[in-house]
Amino acid sequence: MVEEIITALSRIRWLFVIARNSSAVYKGQAVDVKQVGRELGVRYVLEGSVRKGGNRVRITAQLIDAASGAHLWADRFDGAVDEVFELQDEVAVKVAGVIEPTLQADEVRRSSERVPQDQTAYDFYLRALVNFPWTSKEQLFEARDLLDAAIARDPRYGPALGWAAVCCARFIYDGFTTDPAAHRRMALALVEQALAAGNEDPGVLTNAAHALSLCGEDPNAAIGLVDRALALNPSHARGWYVSGTLRSRAGRYGEAIEHLEKSMRLSPRGYLAAPRLILGGVHFFNRRFEQAAELLASSLREVPLATCYRMLASCYAHMGRIDEARTLVDHLRAIGAEIVPGTSPYARNPAGNELFLSGLRLAAGEPDRPEDEVRL
Repeated sequence: MVEEIITALSRIRWLFVIARNSSAVYKGQAVDVKQVGRELGVRYVLEGSVRKGGNRVRITAQLIDAASGAHLWADRFDGAVDEVFELQDEVAVKVAGVIEPTLQADEVRRSSERVPQDQTAYDFYLRALVNFPWTSKEQLFEARDLLDAAIARDPRYGPALGWAAVCCARFIYDGFTTDPAAHRRMALALVEQALAAGNEDPGVLTNAAHALSLCGEDPNAAIGLVDRALALNPSHARGWYVSGTLRSRAGRYGEAIEHLEKSMRLSPRGYLAAPRLILGGVHFFNRRFEQAAELLASSLREVPLATCYRMLASCYAHMGRIDEARTLVDHLRAIGAEIVPGTSPYARNPAGNELFLSGLRLAAGEPDRPEDEVRL
């Protein structure tokens, strides 16, 4: 069990994980976690136990801050003894999937407490993620400035380059730019730099794929990148989310649902607004408007993304809920976001694009067009 979890954690490139032969000396001992942290030179300790009762086995795990002794996460897993190998695999992937965002959140907190003159490229990178998913133009600009500061300190810092590419692509995707062509050029250049610096880093590969997709590039190339990321780290929750998003945009809805649901299982306490948004889109393009509206409204309550406002407005318009649709459009106007983009960022096929855009035009009170009569 320990070896499986160490292997899964070692696939997270930004973590330094102590080998089993070093940590095994503490097995069966009542140890002080702070002492373990000092002796091994680690910031966090994952400890747990395996207990058997009859034909059942229970595995517990908890993540502890070695400096303060504070518990950051804990969970338990139950299964049958005759399925213990499957349970080991499941636990290892789930533990690694939960630990990555939990540790990153704690690292962001630590970084924000450092005095400015001591901040490194890593600190600037973490500070850029404080307000993720950057729901406003101001947050996007602030994140990009911080990522630029990180890149200035280390021009080959792959994670910062990857997120900077996503930022630039988001300016286009969210309608927060007056020069989309310039932002597209910047995003694609940053993708190239990120891949040159970190082509074996699952996080870099995932963000490069996401940025390419947001820029409207070949979906197969983007899917190839994220598939490679997941081969390197199968517990990467964001990777499964981006994979589901790309497959949704390619019209591969069955795979999209499977990958998005896996993302939410791996990080059940994480940021769920985005996968719900994409799942809502899958139902929308299949004209299951009731299911779509429920997921989109849930996503919007968690994080007010401009893209979700557009999709839900279009969905409400197709359902005949025009007043609610126009309230959402009024909000887009209030935050200075583009109301009706030139094309749908959610589907590449013409019928899907027009289904989205026709509903959005109706919500915005724009004149009907002949192609608004959509047949899928």
